[in-house]
Amino acid sequence: MSLLISVTGDAETQISAGSSTKRRSGGWITFPFMIATLLGLTIAAWGWLLNLIVYLIEEFNVKSIAAAQIANIVSGCICMVPAIAAIASDSFFGTIPVISVSAFISLMGVALMTLTASLDSLRPKPCETASILCRYPSKIQLGVLYTAITLASIGTGGTRFTLATAGANQYEKTKDQGSFFNWFFFTTYLAGAISATAIVYTEDNISWTLGFGLSLAANLLSFLVFIAGKRFYKHDKPLGSPFRSLLCVIIAAVRKRKAVVSTNEKDYHNESITTIPTRSFRFFNRAALKQEDEVKPDGTIRNPWRLCSVQQVEDFKAVMRIIPLALATIFLSTPIAMQLSLTVLQGLVMDRRLGPNFKIPAGSLQVITLLSTCLFIIVNDRFLYPFYQKLTGKFLTPLQRVGTGHVFNILSMAVTAIVEAKRLKIVQNGHFLGSSSVADMSVLWLFPPLVIVGIGEAFHFPGNVALCYQEFPESMRSTATSITSVVIGICFYTSTALIDLIQRTTAWLPDDINHGRVDNVYWVLVIGGVLNLGYFLVCSWLYRYRNLKDDDSDKDAVGSHSTTLSS
Repeated sequence: MSLLISVTGDAETQISAGSSTKRRSGGWITFPFMIATLLGLTIAAWGWLLNLIVYLIEEFNVKSIAAAQIANIVSGCICMVPAIAAIASDSFFGTIPVISVSAFISLMGVALMTLTASLDSLRPKPCETASILCRYPSKIQLGVLYTAITLASIGTGGTRFTLATAGANQYEKTKDQGSFFNWFFFTTYLAGAISATAIVYTEDNISWTLGFGLSLAANLLSFLVFIAGKRFYKHDKPLGSPFRSLLCVIIAAVRKRKAVVSTNEKDYHNESITTIPTRSFRFFNRAALKQEDEVKPDGTIRNPWRLCSVQQVEDFKAVMRIIPLALATIFLSTPIAMQLSLTVLQGLVMDRRLGPNFKIPAGSLQVITLLSTCLFIIVNDRFLYPFYQKLTGKFLTPLQRVGTGHVFNILSMAVTAIVEAKRLKIVQNGHFLGSSSVADMSVLWLFPPLVIVGIGEAFHFPGNVALCYQEFPESMRSTATSITSVVIGICFYTSTALIDLIQRTTAWLPDDINHGRVDNVYWVLVIGGVLNLGYFLVCSWLYRYRNLKDDDSDKDAVGSHSTTLSS
């Protein structure tokens, strides 16, 4: 509450100051616009995405495993698009125009998705009595559906992490940036929880048209709010393509591969402070090694493809150091992506009744993970991180948070495997609800593993974003915040490939999972998670932070990790 008061106070101060002098852009006056935009866009996106599997099965007669794979591909696309948006923001247009265009594209996609639900001609006829009588959708129907999904995915991906960068860029102090990131994740998971309950329930129990219509309204409202706040935003200027600078380092180093690496700082090209490159990745130090006639009399470089600055070399090394950790994150997120899909299929064949008149929508099960993550982000920032700081005198580093997330993720997969084994035993004993294929086992059994995976996300998701944001070069800030999303996007594709591999080589994942062994799939994920944790620990032990210092200097480097949601 105190933060909201602070926001209002800061906004009033900026407005009153602007009456006598030129309006100062940025600051907390932009906070309501950024957060409201994030809230609306996330509600809209998750409103159709969380229930996509059920929509494909019930309205387009798609087989269950195929629907899960399509949902994984769509989720992967949404997570990959932020990389393209980040490059466009950093190199050409800035974050504000990219968000505006992406929000409009999302609006078009959700509008078209709503049409597929409202017009019978855009959907195949429903199944009659058995799956053999089901009609597959026509090419036109699939074309309209996939166009809607593509537009909505591109729009969602273009705004997701670009909003994080744009919001953080409004503040000068790292503490304010850290506070915004906390609110960013809190709002994201809160919006997801709203979508997974209210909108998914509407889609399952009232109509798909009304549910998608609510998503459309949220998207439209958030678009208008973002445009309304445009005059208050600090518009970041594109700094040129950071990837060109990275490529220059590689080419310059290769051209000088026979040169001897010097230990004299005068032999290297510096743009400001005189220093020598670090010892890691020493081969690339040659890119900053000065040779004859490579520097003009005024100190500028004649050919950027033959000579780079020490800062450019160190920026390149910062990106290189992140790559091994990014690989570990891929195998951290792959089990989560598989759990997202398989949990929906498990929920469809479990007793979802709560009382005589209410049934939990299968697509709403993910709200447990969202609420768990949202709750533990608050618990971590208000209690756990400050307690750890008082106990040890140090802040919990991003890598320590990510490592903790690994442990909770492994535990979640193990618990899910045990629950599924129990469900299969009930199925084998013939205990069903009436004459259906629904096992006489409450869906509430899935809640504990979903809570555990949510706790893990509260650690590793913000930890990964903070790591990339603080360690990447300033010219790659948008790219940095999108790296985690790209890695998660890759994991959705790896999870799809893994599901396909399991289907081809085993009988664990048939279309009717009552005749499969989904528990074995989870145990495979547990084994993979343990191996990946070992790999991550080795990478973390070898990693050296670029912008993280001990004790008090840590606050200036990355902002206070103990910044609370109410600070």
